[in-house]
Amino acid sequence: MDNRKYIGMDVHQASISIAVSDAAGKVLMECIIETKAATVLEFIQGLRGSLWVTFEEGTSAAWLYDLLKPHVTKVVVCDPRKNALLKAGNKNDRVDARKLSDLLRAGLLTPVYHGESGARTLRELSRSYLAASKDLTRVMNRLKAIYRSWAIPCAGQQVYSPRHRAAWLEKLREAGVRRRAERTYQQLDFLMEIRKETRKELLAESRKHPARQLLEQIPRLGPIRVALLIALIQTPHRFRTKRQLWNYCGLGLRTRSSGEYRYTGGQLQHARKPPALRGLNVNHNHDLKNLFKSAATQAGTCKDDPLGEFYQNLLARGMEPPMARLTLARKIAAIALKIWKKGERFDPAKLKQQAA
Repeated sequence: MDNRKYIGMDVHQASISIAVSDAAGKVLMECIIETKAATVLEFIQGLRGSLWVTFEEGTSAAWLYDLLKPHVTKVVVCDPRKNALLKAGNKNDRVDARKLSDLLRAGLLTPVYHGESGARTLRELSRSYLAASKDLTRVMNRLKAIYRSWAIPCAGQQVYSPRHRAAWLEKLREAGVRRRAERTYQQLDFLMEIRKETRKELLAESRKHPARQLLEQIPRLGPIRVALLIALIQTPHRFRTKRQLWNYCGLGLRTRSSGEYRYTGGQLQHARKPPALRGLNVNHNHDLKNLFKSAATQAGTCKDDPLGEFYQNLLARGMEPPMARLTLARKIAAIALKIWKKGERFDPAKLKQQAA
């Protein structure tokens, strides 16, 4: 007799709505508990059988995953953007918990990776670094917007330099605008110092991971990009093939096809119609996509390394620059996955002159 139980949890800051069903889909229990470690464990330990638990990715997902994993058979953290059935019909916490239980039982959930606790510190430091970098970019844009609003040209990086700051402020004749610019410069200096300290911590933590030395062999993957790559991917064994990694990074091609088969003379034959391309997949990790695209863009400007030569050969064969950069980004991702998985050294001679 199958004693498996499927537990759907609709997690909120203060409470968790829970629905428990059996292998036949019969709801055995529904309840609401406090979002507290002791309360959650007390509930789980009161159940018998093989426990399969699911809840959606969110603010508390990592905490709840680590809490439950040692006490249940399987934990599935699912992607809320792909749970279309939760949007149908009435919606409340009780209904959502029951639907999550049903989707888990039917195997219709798309899991979100939670696994490598050894990279947790590096992952948190990478989030701090990326957040500081994005905040810094916003402040820099605001600063230039102040000058542009008064028709003062401010191209380049000189406007941010402390050495030229007084001269730039003199160009703002209105006292209130000048004061606003001074405050923005203070934010800029503060965030630059924060990013500098976070960068130092990120690099120090990345040196603890053996994959760092392997990945830094790849041209254009410097210490920061490698640290972020390890933090964002955690383990290369999440991806069986390079195409799975491309999809995760937003570098996978979306195709559409229909009517692929037809009968000719009573025989079933493939129509062999080429699938229609619909651009890149939109559901992806934006930080990883930016990492590989920026590496490809930088490599495309240099002709003295293997990746630069690869890019130039693509252009020589008539490929448009945007498509060549995409192809190079896919190639860098594929090389990183292979080297990381197999522990090989980067060999420029093996870099095939073909589209990734």
